Amino acid sequence: MDQDEKTESGIRQQARDLFGSAGGKARAGVRQAHGFIEGRPRHQQALIVGALALAALAAALVVYLIILIPLTPGIDDLKQVSSARPSRILSADGKELGTFEQGLQERVKLSQVSPHVVKALISTEDHRFYEHHGVDFTRIAGALLASLKGDAQGGSTITQQLARNMFPDEIGRARSINRKLKELITAIKIENTYSKTEILEAYLNTVPFLYNARGIEMAARTYFGKPALKLDVLEAATLVGMLKGTYYYNPVTNPERSLARRNVVLGQMAKHGAFNETRLAALKKRPLRLDFERLAERSGRDNHFTAHVRKWLLEWADENDYDLALDGLVVQTTLDADLQEAALRAVEKQAGALQAVADVEWANPGLPGSSSIGTYTSMRSSVKAFDYYWHTHGAQLDAFVRESAAYRKAVADGEAPAAALKRIKGDRDFMRKLRESKARLEAGFVAIDPATGEVKAWVGSRDFARDQYDHVAQAARQPGSTFKPFVYGAALENGIPPEQPYVDAVMDIRAADGTVWRPTDMSGTTGRQMTMRDGLVFSKNTITAQVMRDVGLPPVVKLAQNLGVRQSKLQQVPSLALGTSPVTLLEMVSSYATIAAQGEYRKPVFVRRITDRDGNVIADFANVRPERAMSQASSVTLIDMLRGVVNRGTGTGVRYRFGINGDVAGKTGTTQNNADGWFILMHPNLVAGAWVGFNDNRVTMRSSYWGQGGHNAILLVGDFFKTALDGGKIDRDALFPGGRPPAPPRPREEETEEEFIEPGDLIEGMPAEPPPPQEEGAVEDEAVEVIDAPMEGVPPPPPQPVPTPMF
Repeated sequence: MDQDEKTESGIRQQARDLFGSAGGKARAGVRQAHGFIEGRPRHQQALIVGALALAALAAALVVYLIILIPLTPGIDDLKQVSSARPSRILSADGKELGTFEQGLQERVKLSQVSPHVVKALISTEDHRFYEHHGVDFTRIAGALLASLKGDAQGGSTITQQLARNMFPDEIGRARSINRKLKELITAIKIENTYSKTEILEAYLNTVPFLYNARGIEMAARTYFGKPALKLDVLEAATLVGMLKGTYYYNPVTNPERSLARRNVVLGQMAKHGAFNETRLAALKKRPLRLDFERLAERSGRDNHFTAHVRKWLLEWADENDYDLALDGLVVQTTLDADLQEAALRAVEKQAGALQAVADVEWANPGLPGSSSIGTYTSMRSSVKAFDYYWHTHGAQLDAFVRESAAYRKAVADGEAPAAALKRIKGDRDFMRKLRESKARLEAGFVAIDPATGEVKAWVGSRDFARDQYDHVAQAARQPGSTFKPFVYGAALENGIPPEQPYVDAVMDIRAADGTVWRPTDMSGTTGRQMTMRDGLVFSKNTITAQVMRDVGLPPVVKLAQNLGVRQSKLQQVPSLALGTSPVTLLEMVSSYATIAAQGEYRKPVFVRRITDRDGNVIADFANVRPERAMSQASSVTLIDMLRGVVNRGTGTGVRYRFGINGDVAGKTGTTQNNADGWFILMHPNLVAGAWVGFNDNRVTMRSSYWGQGGHNAILLVGDFFKTALDGGKIDRDALFPGGRPPAPPRPREEETEEEFIEPGDLIEGMPAEPPPPQEEGAVEDEAVEVIDAPMEGVPPPPPQPVPTPMF
């Protein structure tokens, strides 16, 4: 017989001892009733029948208790909860990223708790604590009697309260006989398993105290700024007084009630010998004093990566029957703490600088026309950000208001639409917040090890506390020219060589439905021949469209999916070749990681392994076998073509701005009206990419220069890679197949030397602005596609306003 069975057998015996005599009398009464009930006066018959009914009820209660015993938590459950530890999320190098704590909690021994707390607790909640065995029948009887008189009282002991706190789901919270009986049985099990000291420790460590503070230690720090051991008698009485109703007796929001309740606790302590009446009277006169400070939420360390891991872990735990709050699992992720810090700094610094660019460019009718970030950061404080934008986009601002929750609620409640619009636009605070929200530039960044598929850095927005919308795994945006390598890769897979000549001219591309697509480059065409390689290096729409025509849409879609675009549904239309079908940043960087791994796809891995509290591995997600997504030969050739983008094409800024001198390859991307800027860079050890734009794609960067991925997103990736190389996190001498280190880049001073502008990115319909000086030999960045009739333009995707709590 195991311990659970022995304990339950003992409890059954206690139940029989408690109610057995009543049941025996009931049975004897039934046997003798027929013999002596007849012929007796009516009042005696009534008494006998009543006694028999009570005896039958007692017997039924005994039976019900015996039935409930196996339905209440067993010894193993008690031990699991008493040893419960929250699961932890760690970086690859062992740094804690987050936990699954149920509130802020720090377990302490009873010896680490002030004796005043213990005395106050026992005196107020259960003064016969050391005398009963989990259930105080004397107190229960007293509580029932008081309740019958109209003075409702609780009869639960500390052990019963602990049972309720430990097993809220199994026991329940509803006021019912069933709950009290489950509570009673579980309390007896607890008393048969643990000592009184262990019971007090468990109770004090698990009771909640508001403000996410769980347990006496965190309560002491929250309300009095000291550890539990240092609490004086008044502080101890205040905290114990909260247990009757934490919200009602909250000393922060309800100080008068809290003071009165504290004095009741002091009275109970005096009644049970803690001090005399003279001392009690003096203590009651003392004011309520707090040193309140809400402790920083440990979950506040969360970022988009840990949030993504948490979501995945909750599903995994459900499928595998683990409790993340209790089982003490250790979740080792793939995140590299140093690379993550480098990514965070790069996003904060460079996206903040780009915000200054947007603020200044949209502040006035005229444009500074500078390619120096320093020009804009120095001007930022002297302009009214986005003032010109809002003055020239009145209809758009009205649309934003109509899309707000406040407007929709007003109209739903019966207010006339025009009146609601006028009223809300008159609310200055609301409009200020709305404008700030829409004008905030956002960014996403992720880095993946191509050899393993492990995610090494992940930044989903500029500030997780402000914007939980994840621009790595959630936001689907048009990738622009970063999609073009899939077109050229499909061509290589179909046997078209990189030196295949094409004519740089506008061509009619007939779609399956008979419509004609005529993509152009805004810089115009030369009419001369250009190799397929240079078509990718210089991001020529005319060449890309012809390559797509020769390959066909299905092979392009299939290759993109094989490489890593496996979540987003690709729209099979001709303009797909120029990146018009929305995808996530994670999909794109994963796809480039597959290319860097010479065509071997590995699903992005963000959890490496999970161990139990004793260090035993219970799940291992490392070393997943790769899938062949693209031939090695085609991958190596495509890497070489993309190497040209960085060496002489649209991605050269990563070299001359940041001095990246390793063997790297990559691609820039820009979409219609500068709505999205992309840059993805491949290194043999690491692939990283960034997206820059506004949450609502109707708001865009103003100038063609700063709207390009080769001038905005490239800053985030370049900053990150420079830190990674300088810190030795990746090998600066590593080479792709066929690679060799390039010559050192010509040094440039970012703040003083002007850069070239790619005329291919000038967009029809944009207001003219003076371009920065064009460097001799300037190359043409990816031009946003412009479509001639009958397919008059490929519209950007539907507006993507992101829900904001304040609206």
